[in-house]
Amino acid sequence: MSGSAHGTVLVAIGGNALVLDGEAGSVERQQERAADFAVIVAELVEDGWSVVVTHGNGPQVGFILRRGELVAPDALVEGLPALPLWLAVADSQGGIGHILTVAIDSALAARNLSARGVAVLTHAVVDGSDPAFQRPTKPIGGQMTAETARRRATEEGWSVTETGPGQFRRVVASPIPHEIIEAEAIKGLVERGSVVIAAGGGGIPVVRDEPGWHSVDAVIDKDRASALLAGAIGLDTLVLVTGVDQVYVDFNTPTARPLDVVGVADLRRHLADGQFPAGSMGPKIESAIRFVEDGGSRAVITSIGSLRDAIAGIGGTQILREGPGPSPHPITEHQEAL
Repeated sequence: MSGSAHGTVLVAIGGNALVLDGEAGSVERQQERAADFAVIVAELVEDGWSVVVTHGNGPQVGFILRRGELVAPDALVEGLPALPLWLAVADSQGGIGHILTVAIDSALAARNLSARGVAVLTHAVVDGSDPAFQRPTKPIGGQMTAETARRRATEEGWSVTETGPGQFRRVVASPIPHEIIEAEAIKGLVERGSVVIAAGGGGIPVVRDEPGWHSVDAVIDKDRASALLAGAIGLDTLVLVTGVDQVYVDFNTPTARPLDVVGVADLRRHLADGQFPAGSMGPKIESAIRFVEDGGSRAVITSIGSLRDAIAGIGGTQILREGPGPSPHPITEHQEAL
């Protein structure tokens, strides 16, 4: 595919692309993982793609909050301000944006490419009456044992959930995003050739007032925000990066099978059948469907290792308005037209 592809693509990676589950998450390790990802981004730019990168912040925002909680007993003495969740989201967006921008710029420069990364502090408008504020579901921070989770819930009022056998994480509100305030500015940067890093952590959540906005405590699902942003600025392709190369039906069972190319109608049927739980693949599937139904050419779900091939239409799960038929492969047709 070298040098022949053209198009616009948004690549959404999770915060755990930089911090693996159960890992301490040192800054140095995050920088190393960002450098590996940046090589893929630079290769896409070299191939002729205009690239937008979005990222999660679940582990990182939890780390930031925990630091604040650990120094809380001395906060009044030291004159330290309280740290609301929305500010921790903003802090994580800035920090991760910096790490990714430096890594991407370095990878682009190593290939003598003139494009540069631009991190945009991004705000997402949510509804203040969203039911999510009463039902926290978004995991943040690192894994905890059952004993630690019970102590945090009792002593500090955390909402916690079991994410795996004997593994627990803190959960916070995750309302649906309705607008990305900086969408037009991001579109302009893309059109001028920048690699834009935006909607970090799903965006800093704000509620619309008259005549402006105010911040609220929540962490927005980055896949939902990514689909919203990609649609708002008219990108061709949305790529949601996850831990598996493809989406499966009957996942982790003897009848498991991957979905190669799938239409929205079939995907909706699988979703209604409970194939994609809300706590794992569900939000990615819903976000992919929304993007395609709102006018996007295709959505792709794949792993970071298969990312470049999947964008080329080789591998991953390719989600289209219509499923595969007797005509030539729609992704191939799209690429040849470009």
